[in-house]
Amino acid sequence: MIKAKSTSLLVFLLFCFANSVAQDYKNEKAEIEKLLNQAVTDFNDAQYDKALESSKQALINSFGINDPSYIAQSYNTIGVIYNECSDSKKAIDFYEKALSYAKKTNKDKLYNWIYGNLGSVYYYNQIDVHKGINYYKKALYYAEKINDTIDIKNTKMNIVSAYFAIDKYDEGNLYLKDIQENVQKYGDQEMNMRLSSLLGIYATSHNKKAEAEKHYAKAMELAKEIQYDSYLISIYENLVRHYKHFKEPQKALEYKAKLDSLSKVVFSEDKLDKLQKAAVQIELDEYKNQLERIEQVNEQHQKRIKESRLVVVMFIVIMIILLLLLLTLYKNIKLREKANIELQKANEALVLAKEAAEEASQLKSQFVSTITHELRTPLYGVIGITNIILDEHKELGNSPHLKSLKFSAKYLLSLVNDILQINKIEEKRIVLESLIFNLTDEITLIKNSVEYIADKNNNVFTVEIDTAIPEFLIGDKLRLSQIIMNLVSNALKFTKNGEVAVIADLKKVEDKFYYIEFKVKDTGIGIAKEDQTKIFDKFVQIERKEEDYQGTGLGLSIVSSLVKLFNSEVHLESEENVGTTFSFTIGFEFDEEKSKEIINNIEVDLSTSHLYNILVVEDNKINQVVTKKIIQGSNMSCTIVDDGYAALVALDRESFDLILMDINMPLINGFDTTRKIREKGITIPVIALTAFDKQEVVEQAISAGMNDIMVKPFEPSKLFHVIHNQIKNENAG
Repeated sequence: MIKAKSTSLLVFLLFCFANSVAQDYKNEKAEIEKLLNQAVTDFNDAQYDKALESSKQALINSFGINDPSYIAQSYNTIGVIYNECSDSKKAIDFYEKALSYAKKTNKDKLYNWIYGNLGSVYYYNQIDVHKGINYYKKALYYAEKINDTIDIKNTKMNIVSAYFAIDKYDEGNLYLKDIQENVQKYGDQEMNMRLSSLLGIYATSHNKKAEAEKHYAKAMELAKEIQYDSYLISIYENLVRHYKHFKEPQKALEYKAKLDSLSKVVFSEDKLDKLQKAAVQIELDEYKNQLERIEQVNEQHQKRIKESRLVVVMFIVIMIILLLLLLTLYKNIKLREKANIELQKANEALVLAKEAAEEASQLKSQFVSTITHELRTPLYGVIGITNIILDEHKELGNSPHLKSLKFSAKYLLSLVNDILQINKIEEKRIVLESLIFNLTDEITLIKNSVEYIADKNNNVFTVEIDTAIPEFLIGDKLRLSQIIMNLVSNALKFTKNGEVAVIADLKKVEDKFYYIEFKVKDTGIGIAKEDQTKIFDKFVQIERKEEDYQGTGLGLSIVSSLVKLFNSEVHLESEENVGTTFSFTIGFEFDEEKSKEIINNIEVDLSTSHLYNILVVEDNKINQVVTKKIIQGSNMSCTIVDDGYAALVALDRESFDLILMDINMPLINGFDTTRKIREKGITIPVIALTAFDKQEVVEQAISAGMNDIMVKPFEPSKLFHVIHNQIKNENAG
């Protein structure tokens, strides 16, 4: 692994906000700023004990006027001092305290610097490099928010260095390419030195020997010009690794000799510094205790203020009660007690009703959010892949695998519709359909659709169908499939290395109706007796100790509701660690004179005579395939990229007529990507592709500069219509 070291362990950050100052605290704030500036001077002179004393006094004064901004600055200053004195744990504690007070001020510059300090202490001290990168990215967000160009470039180079340190060269290179040209044109010597070193590391990792040596040479030249010996040591270290990587031991030894020679000079000074730090450490321990006492005094002070306020409030309440008692002594005491009891009961009932209403509203919001956000995206892939297979392989129309895929798509779409309209099920406004179907075929389709779950959990999945059941039945096969699919999915999910069986037995025949008992049995973990009465409630999930089983908690509720539509009910038998059996009985009609229903698929020509070049920004691989097939099927061309940064690069290299932009993406979301596109002066239409409800994102989309929104899954014809209109409007403008 080859990595670049920073120009210093931490950049000491201090600033003063130019706010309008209340006259009462003008002198106090001026004194705090003086103390913090003195701490900076002492820190730069390596007089850490004096710097800590000034910072401590600034913290005391800041607590005295209760100013969160100055408290945050003081804690940040103390954190930097402790980190420089090799106490990274204490430094992190003070940075986090600084962050807690910074949140009370909501000042972006404070966020920028504190997050940057946290990133450096986690990365350069090798505590948690990934966590350091996350903090750097937060610092970058606020640097970009306040448009601090120097901090933006320095933070991005810190991110690059951290990614290179964990061998994630391509991720780091995304940030490096973003600032390379700007640093080369406008950066100072130190910034160009860091850039050259990072470019050398990247070239070495990609086996570009000559290019790497060119960058290292420039970095060495700049380091010598500005007499930055500590960074020159880092460059020598990287060159030693470079020549070892390319198997040139002689040159590696040459730079190792230079490294050792320069290290003796630099480290001799460091030894003196370490001795000074050791002497200061005794005083640091005393200051730690003093600072803790300051915090305790402040907490006690705040507690006394709250207690005093509480006493005043209680005194006022007591006085009011006494006055009311004096005014109402003439009333009948018994009547008053009765009225008070009734009032208390009414108030408690109102509180309970309010809590129940709030809980119901919360559950409903959670349910709708889960369905719209989590199901639409995979549905888009399932429906799209199904249509692609139908279009490209019509000769497989009778394939059992294709039938299973079509069934799964139809089942998923129906399930989503039923969940979104669960009130309709409860109000019994769903009318069962009468369709001719083969029971064996339907259950076989279900078995094929869930085979991957059985394989994943190493389960044996069997089907037993009574031979006395007629080949063709009449009834709502889709609702029956939903019931069995839900029960089978649950059984397979909660069973491992066991058996799951679907059993259909003919129980009786009345006139033309055949009553069939269905059982779904498993040898899984079972359901505790105390939980068996509530598993059919909506949004209920039984807690499992061993594993976290994800789901909406709606499956068994839907099963119960659908079975009731057939004028039946679900029965449950279960024992923990033995297994579970769900059973229900449904009557289906059998009539030999009725013929099987034939459904004709109407093919729709969605092609267009216009040839457009479309850029698709989508991180989901399946959705990439679906969207690409839809676009290419209409004689248009498209380019697929995985994230927003790749989209910006593609726009620099190629001209496009329109952009289809996903919203939820790693690294940078669709809104921020669109803003960067508009900042470049690019005006081509941008259409958002999202699984969110349109009303939830329309305001953000307009603000970001998007032209329209398509909610997945969508009809291809509607997409082509929107594409054509947007490009037409752009050309007309």
